[in-house]
Amino acid sequence: MLKVIEHGEIVELKMDRPPANALNVELVEKITNAHAEACRQGARAIILSGREGMFSAGLDVPELIKLDRAGMHQFWCGFLGLTRVLAASPIPVVAALSGHSPAGGTVLAIHCDYRIAVAGKFKMGLNEVQVGLPVPSAILFAYSRLIGNRLAQQYAVAGQLIPVDQALAVGLVDELCEMDELTERAVAWCQSIIALPSVAMMQTRKLCKAPLVDALDSAADADVVTDYWFSEETQAAMRALIEALKK
Repeated sequence: MLKVIEHGEIVELKMDRPPANALNVELVEKITNAHAEACRQGARAIILSGREGMFSAGLDVPELIKLDRAGMHQFWCGFLGLTRVLAASPIPVVAALSGHSPAGGTVLAIHCDYRIAVAGKFKMGLNEVQVGLPVPSAILFAYSRLIGNRLAQQYAVAGQLIPVDQALAVGLVDELCEMDELTERAVAWCQSIIALPSVAMMQTRKLCKAPLVDALDSAADADVVTDYWFSEETQAAMRALIEALKK
């Protein structure tokens, strides 16, 4: 479900849950724990990556819809906790977007320090509204922080996914590369950032990310989104999605 690959002082956390790296309780926990362990072991930067063609398709709706309210609240606490782990990481984190990255895949990416995506017919964005779920406030803040309030509102309200070349143009990703170059580019970015004077770089990085961490700390999104999850409208949309996935 999660491979840990060492590139010297850089640790790659590679999601490997076929077919779509869908996020469930276990995968969220594994990423969270592996990040903590990499930091404890002295890693200087982290790469978060996925399977070829699919970084992550987002939440595992068919599995999560079976959970009761307590279980779903626990999932949201864990998932939103992971976004904070990435945002407040004591070491830089680069998202290596190896393919499609809709919904939860984009959520993970926008809380990292840098995003490198594979060029091609891949899409990303927050399409939660399309499946009946309002975008949590802190996630919307992170989205707006990258692409600006106007585009964030336009895309999020419509639940719009955009091609990666458009994502590059609006600032949702920082660079594009070919699939066989992705790991090399991610490692190179990590090496360039950790080669800088450490205290100056880390303190400046902390100041830059402080508004995002503050937004995550002040939001009560786990409670709010759990309530929406069990609303009649959202449950109906989720069940329609499951039927569409079966087809």
